[in-house]
Amino acid sequence: MEESTAVTVTESGTVAEEEEEEEKEEEEDDKDDLAGRFLQLEQEQSASLQALPPFGDPVSHVYHPLDYAWEPHCDFVRRYCRTPKRVLFLGMNPGPFGMAQTGVPFGEAWHVREWLRVVGGVKKPPSEHPKRPVLGLTCRRAEVS
Repeated sequence: MEESTAVTVTESGTVAEEEEEEEKEEEEDDKDDLAGRFLQLEQEQSASLQALPPFGDPVSHVYHPLDYAWEPHCDFVRRYCRTPKRVLFLGMNPGPFGMAQTGVPFGEAWHVREWLRVVGGVKKPPSEHPKRPVLGLTCRRAEVS
């Protein structure tokens, strides 16, 4: 007996339904592993930060790369957060050409894409500063820090 699978091809040419099933299975598996627990903690912390009152003047734009760059961020965490480590996060300045572009802490797009081999789609943030557009992994600008 032949198995049939319904397939939906999206505009980008990916096989959406099969990928969705695989992602659901990965998410269920991830809840039990180190990377999954780390990502869950990050989501909780991100939600807490977004619940804070908005900044006033002179702050006009606030980027949340864990929202719009979640795919490459997850890829980074799943690749490099596999074993326990002693780590202390004191805070991060994502920079307009680093984490703000890729969702990967400390990484400008070229290094994230070519050296770390991180992949994933980056969406546009809801409010984008005209001088700091989010180009994702295709960003050609480099962080100066």
